Amino acid sequence: MSPPDLTARYGPWAVVTGASDGIGLALARRLAQAGLDLVMVARRAALLEQLATELRASSKVQVLVVAADLSRPEGIAAVLGATAGREVGLLAAAAGFGTSGPFIDGRLEDELALIDVNCRAVAALAHHFGGRFARQGRGGLVLLSSVVAFQGVPRAANYAASKAWVQSLAEGLRAELAPRGVDVLACASGPVTSGFARRAGMQLGQAATPEVVARVTLDALGRRGTVRPGWLSKLLGWSLATLPRWGRVRVMALVMGGMTRRPPAVPERAQGG
Repeated sequence: MSPPDLTARYGPWAVVTGASDGIGLALARRLAQAGLDLVMVARRAALLEQLATELRASSKVQVLVVAADLSRPEGIAAVLGATAGREVGLLAAAAGFGTSGPFIDGRLEDELALIDVNCRAVAALAHHFGGRFARQGRGGLVLLSSVVAFQGVPRAANYAASKAWVQSLAEGLRAELAPRGVDVLACASGPVTSGFARRAGMQLGQAATPEVVARVTLDALGRRGTVRPGWLSKLLGWSLATLPRWGRVRVMALVMGGMTRRPPAVPERAQGG
C-alpha cells in the first residue's frame, strides 16, 4: 500500500525526533516515500548523516540533520532554530527513553532524564509546533504513547507514567486543535522489534516491526485520535478494557515480570525507539 498524500494535507516538511532507530526511523522512511522533506533529529550525528544520504538517494527529498540531545534545553533549542525558516506541517515525536526493573533500584539520573525526554521535550515541541500549525491553519502532531499508558505498570513504573502523560496530552490537544485544522494522533503501540527493548533491558516475544507501526500510524493520522498498531497491542487493549484499573496493574505486572527477568547490570539510555 502506498503512503497517503501527506504533502498535500500538511505541507512540504516534517520533523521526526528519534529518527536514528526504531519507530522514528521507520516513520522518517515512510514520510520520505510520501515525498515530504525531513528534519531528522537524534543524538548520533554520524548515523543520522548516513541515513540522510540513504533517504536523499532513494526518495529524492531534502533531509536536514539535527544532532541533539532532547533531555537538554539546548537540544530542544537546536530543533526550533533549525526549523525556523522551513514550512513544517508535521511533527512525529518518536524520541523515547526506556528503563525497566524496580523504580527504586534504578539510577535517579536515568529516571529524571526519562521524564525530560519523554515528557518535557514532547511538551516543548508540541507547544511550539502546535502553535505554528494552528496559526497556519493546518498541520499534524504524532505523539508516541504506548500500550502501557493506560494503567500503572510495575517494573516499568516511570516509563509507563511518562507514556500515560503523553496519551493524556494527545487526547486533550486533539480536542483543542481540531477546530484550528490540526490533526493529533497518539500511537499506543505494543512491543516493537528495535534496539529500544535491548537498551531498556526487556525481552520481547511477539512484537510488531517498526515498519508496521509507522504504516498503521500514518494511515490513521487525521482519521482517529489513538491508534494501536500490531495485533498484540490490540489484544492487550481489548482484554484489559473490561478489568478494573487495579486488575490491569496486576496483569501488566505479570507481563513485565516475564519481559524483565534479566535486566542489564547498568541501565543504558535509549532515545529513538
